[in-house]
Amino acid sequence: MPSVPLGVLDLVPVSSGATAGEALRNSIDLARHAERLGYRRHWFAEHHLNPGVAGTSPAVVLALTAAATSTIRLGSGAVQLGHRTALSTVEEFGLIDALHPGRLDLGLGRSGGRPPGERADPPPATPPVVAGRAPNGLLVPPRYAFERLLASPRLALQRGLLHLPGAESQDYAEQIDDVLALLAGTYRSAEGVEAHAVPGEHADVEVWILGSSGGTSAEVAGRRGLRFAANYHVSPATVLEAVAGYRASFRPSDVLDEPYVTVSADVVVAEDDRTAQELATGYGLWVRSIRTAEGAIPFPTPDQARAHAWTDEDRDLVRDRVDTQFVGSPSRVADRLEQLQEATGADELLITTITHDHADRVRSYELLAREWHHR
Repeated sequence: MPSVPLGVLDLVPVSSGATAGEALRNSIDLARHAERLGYRRHWFAEHHLNPGVAGTSPAVVLALTAAATSTIRLGSGAVQLGHRTALSTVEEFGLIDALHPGRLDLGLGRSGGRPPGERADPPPATPPVVAGRAPNGLLVPPRYAFERLLASPRLALQRGLLHLPGAESQDYAEQIDDVLALLAGTYRSAEGVEAHAVPGEHADVEVWILGSSGGTSAEVAGRRGLRFAANYHVSPATVLEAVAGYRASFRPSDVLDEPYVTVSADVVVAEDDRTAQELATGYGLWVRSIRTAEGAIPFPTPDQARAHAWTDEDRDLVRDRVDTQFVGSPSRVADRLEQLQEATGADELLITTITHDHADRVRSYELLAREWHHR
């Protein structure tokens, strides 16, 4: 499906036995390969207090990667605004755009988890899911209960370390409006005072909103006529409602006449199904470390993963993520990506791949690109 572009979502994963420096060099190398292979975008996620993820600052990683590439679009997937200001975000991306104009995607997300007790957003009307399947057969597993993770003392510690003492997050919709106004050069305070972000003002960046549900993020993106990224790889149970919520809220803007969506998927591709399954062996244990709130562990080798004594509780904890990871030969994975695109109506797909060995990760993206472009 060459008419549906592929992009890369990169967490800058640290493999067991490796260092953060090696992970960063590998991700920059992957971006060079992605550019050569025809991927449209290479985005970097933001995560904190995770020993197995080195992507703590998308802007820093973007600046380093922009200097090592020349044409591929680079972006954040996403800057978490809950512990940042609109001005700091616009100025950082403005600095990078000053040296690498016209290549940046400013992906914006809400902070890393709602405080305990905060109400989740109500889901919008979505396509029917029967026996865990969308109408075209896409697996839509039962909703994962994030409450356990959100109530974790570790997450509370993360919020405390990321926020200045006594600081409160700005309303998300207001913060997005401030970002847009600072980029456009139209910012005015409530008292009518102008503010001009230099660098940043009139930076040639694409603004995206990332969301995992059909609530606030989808509505903000839709009502402002912005591009939207939905997460099948993070919350596969809610991807259909996220896309539906965005489209239902969409209003044409100076940016877009109609909705524009990219959808993420976890993928591992190898020459054959058996090899791909072996490369993906560590994925379940890695997801378990995230969902038990211990923080993502360095990505294990297949042997390290097999050594874990799995309980039924462990398997239940990661089942939705493991079952919706697309693993196999190029044709098998491309078929499942086509199914995901059809179910969501995605204009683009965003591929995230983690294997223990960097060469296997590069090869996975290479095999997928070759298969995709031949369809």
